[in-house]
Amino acid sequence: MAWSDLLAGVAFLLILEGLFPFAAPRAWRRGVAAIGQMNDTQLRILGTALTIAGLLLLYVVRG
Repeated sequence: MAWSDLLAGVAFLLILEGLFPFAAPRAWRRGVAAIGQMNDTQLRILGTALTIAGLLLLYVVRG
């Protein structure tokens, strides 16, 4: 993996992260508020699920 691949991935992440508040700011704000109301266990479960989903997707794409 080259540094350019890593930087392209980070750039893609930033683009996706920016699209949500740009396209639907009210819904994005409600979603962030809902995440802020979660307890630590719920956040850990969400983080674990998202990490596993990302790893599986990366495996499928790069595999």
